[in-house]
Amino acid sequence: MNFRSDLALEQTESIGKQNLPDGVSVSAVQYDQITVNCVDILSAEGEKAIGKPKGRYLTVELPPFYSSNQSTEKEIEALAQEIRKLLPGEGTVLVVGLGNTHITPDALGPRTCDLILATRHIAGELAKSSGLGELRPVASLAPGVLGQTGIESGEIIRSVVQDIAPQAVIAIDALAARSLDRLGCTIQVANSGIAPGSGVMNRRFELSKATLGVEVVSIGVPTVVDAATMAGDMGGGEIPLSQREKAQAMMVTPREIDLLIERAAKVLSLSINHALQPHISVEDIGYLVS
Repeated sequence: MNFRSDLALEQTESIGKQNLPDGVSVSAVQYDQITVNCVDILSAEGEKAIGKPKGRYLTVELPPFYSSNQSTEKEIEALAQEIRKLLPGEGTVLVVGLGNTHITPDALGPRTCDLILATRHIAGELAKSSGLGELRPVASLAPGVLGQTGIESGEIIRSVVQDIAPQAVIAIDALAARSLDRLGCTIQVANSGIAPGSGVMNRRFELSKATLGVEVVSIGVPTVVDAATMAGDMGGGEIPLSQREKAQAMMVTPREIDLLIERAAKVLSLSINHALQPHISVEDIGYLVS
């Protein structure tokens, strides 16, 4: 049975570290209580085995968003540092929030975009008079989904990229996980781009350097597990053929999904804002976007 997952780390776990092909490596870095797992895919053989394009995939493990009142500044600093490593050192960055704000498990991208510090319109004397100093130009966009607009979100993003010519795009999206243990307590950051909806068998327009012409960093949190994956995982293998089709059409999400999305959006936005504006403290960023 094929298990659905957007997480590169879960794909390596399903293969087993001892069976990983050449061109795939797994490592871990510890920041106090925070573990950052890194999967590097460097070969075509690795792409085929993991089912992901070449690139670096960072998986940050945190306490569950729905049970933790707030993340510590150290956690946000650690995530911001990892995001910053994958971005160009300067130039405009476009932050896009993928997903449907009216469907809670899919609302992570738009909700995060609501809290992004957009600065592209603030420059020169205006920035200095506001006490913000030198700001990196940042634009924010939540393009909605095809069913709302009749336009692929990727087509909208590509048009905006052509117009404002950013150095990089940060794409935020809700993800699908294989393991229930990773729902709402895992963040994946990757520099390989993203194909929205691929984890729930609804693959849309790919956002990558190949399609947009600029670096694309994707950031996501698992908010769903499909029922077939969950049943197979908990049952230790295959589920009856008669039930498989029904299970594959269903998605499972935590009952605390509202809290999960609200708190995950806050953590992601603070981390992205701090990664882009490192001279502004996490506390001050919180005031600016509140």
